[in-house]
Amino acid sequence: MHFYLATSFIFPRSLRLRLFTLCFVATHMPLLAYLGWGFASGRIALAEFILLTMATVIGTGIALLGIGALLNPIHALAQTLHRGEGEAPALPDVGDVIHTLYAGVQRVASATRERLDDLHQAAHEDPLTGIANRRGFLAHMDALPDDRRRGCIAIIDIDYFKRVNDLLGHEEGDRVLASFATRLSALVRRVDMVARWGGEEFAIFFQDCIEDEASWSLARIASRMRSEPIGRVQDRPISFSAGVCRWTGGELDAALRRADDALYEAKQSGRDRVCRAAPILQEL
Repeated sequence: MHFYLATSFIFPRSLRLRLFTLCFVATHMPLLAYLGWGFASGRIALAEFILLTMATVIGTGIALLGIGALLNPIHALAQTLHRGEGEAPALPDVGDVIHTLYAGVQRVASATRERLDDLHQAAHEDPLTGIANRRGFLAHMDALPDDRRRGCIAIIDIDYFKRVNDLLGHEEGDRVLASFATRLSALVRRVDMVARWGGEEFAIFFQDCIEDEASWSLARIASRMRSEPIGRVQDRPISFSAGVCRWTGGELDAALRRADDALYEAKQSGRDRVCRAAPILQEL
């Protein structure tokens, strides 16, 4: 395509004449060299030169006819494309055909890329809250470079969320979930990863963060939930419980299980609190 565009100054509206010109020049290069040598040396047979020139012109014409025959399927395809678009079925010039086919390929490629992007987003993003879903969270963690595979993982659960749905309705429940996701995303650092883990559970990866910092960050969010509640159930601000686990780049599933165990402890201890996972020997 680059060569096609670069030669567009030669008969820009007729690809056949452009092909003829290129073939003529290419096939006559030896004759032109012979002519230059003959005039320089005075040893040229003019009659033979004219005969050879005519033969090469005929050969070029035959080559051009063959190329035209090879391009006929493109003509037919272009005609089909024009008819499919509801345009007049007039056969376009081959140059227009190539432009049409090239533009069509570009459109298909662009649409395919957009579709793949949409599918990737749908697979990794929670449609209700607009943040990453569990798959997106795990993909993000798996893609981290080795020097960023450390920090703290928190599993968070909205307290008594079932009451929100039962007493206020599922629409209010959806609003609470979306508002909670927005609150979490706004109150953590940009490098931290927030995701909806499933249902009323969320996950946060505090990158390059120790447990004290992660616990303090969650406590600050909990305080904001009390002072500026995203909703109330039975006249009580909606709160959350959380379990925090340190992660040093080992098995992620093990860290997630420990964070989930810490969350269970927080809920069993009365909710609206943050609990840390018990340390293990390799992290001491």
